[in-house]
Amino acid sequence: MLLPWEYGVRNLARRPVRTGLTLFALATVVTLMLVVIGFIRGLERSLAISGDPNVALVFSLTAEDNPENSSIPANIPDLLAATIEGVSENFGNQAVSAELFLATRVTNEAGHQGFGLIRGVTNQAPQVRRNLRLVEGQWPKAGEVLLGRLAATKMGQTTARLNIGDRLDFEGESWTISGHFIADGAAFESEVWCRLEDLQLATKRQDLSLVALWLENRRSLGEVELFCKERLDLELSAISELDYYRGLQQFYKPVRWMAWTVVWMVAGAGIFTGLNMMYGSVAGRIREIATLRAIGFRRRAVLIGLMHEGLLMAACATLFAGLMAVMFVDGFAVKFTMGAFRLRIDSLALMIGCGVGLFLGVAGAIPPAIKALRAEIANGLKSS
Repeated sequence: MLLPWEYGVRNLARRPVRTGLTLFALATVVTLMLVVIGFIRGLERSLAISGDPNVALVFSLTAEDNPENSSIPANIPDLLAATIEGVSENFGNQAVSAELFLATRVTNEAGHQGFGLIRGVTNQAPQVRRNLRLVEGQWPKAGEVLLGRLAATKMGQTTARLNIGDRLDFEGESWTISGHFIADGAAFESEVWCRLEDLQLATKRQDLSLVALWLENRRSLGEVELFCKERLDLELSAISELDYYRGLQQFYKPVRWMAWTVVWMVAGAGIFTGLNMMYGSVAGRIREIATLRAIGFRRRAVLIGLMHEGLLMAACATLFAGLMAVMFVDGFAVKFTMGAFRLRIDSLALMIGCGVGLFLGVAGAIPPAIKALRAEIANGLKSS
């Protein structure tokens, strides 16, 4: 015979302070886990959706897959457009985007300084970066910049919004914000875009960092790679944008493993928290447990009853933690070395968090319950 369902619920209500402390401890553990998992899922999603399999990137052979360190001649876009047959074309304009990319210190009107990612582009850039959408303002003119929705986060300006008409200072020039864009969560959202010729003039550079091409079919990537290998004098390298961001995923793999390690360390700490709280709870109920056994309830029934209490507390704490994570953590922007991205509390994160939270409730209840049930009934009835 099992203990009634109401027995566990009433026991939790009989000790509101201890129950509240246990709920708070478990909810804190699960919330911390969800934050770390949200970090992992947000980073993975940002890198996964940034690469377009139809886009080829051409940059310096010595850049080691880092466009910031790349430097190629300014005539490369014309050479590629004239040589590669599979380049997409719209209204007579080929989808070849010449770009200059750099990281530099940016200062806003309030005097706040931070490092921003600046990309000088031409009017052909939207033909290649097809997930880009202008949500406010207009395409930048001379002396203007276009901001991704996470650019302010990357520059460390999370408390104030950079509005259209505000001014930013970088590379010795003052720039006016002309608009904002989004890119479906891709890495470009943490960048500041301006006209290529303006950035070249400000940095006193005539070269480019890379050329991006939108190809009609993926087989044309072989033509781009062949062009780079044949023109040894140019020292160029070509890679699919999808493969480039896959490489970044491998580069950040140790970071993800470290984050998962933190998740399991937090879970381990939660188990010890649950054990401590449940030990304290069971220690004060030895006479009650002995009485239940004396009136006919088996050890298994009492054990299941104590596990039910722990599981019930864990379920309430996990539900509260999941609600807080969805309301306040999901979509929270954080800056990273690659730019910025949003924490993502998706179904997988919630499933892992809820599963571990429920496990904490059961794992925390079993050891103290077994210890209490091993005591003799007579000794238990005599305890105070």
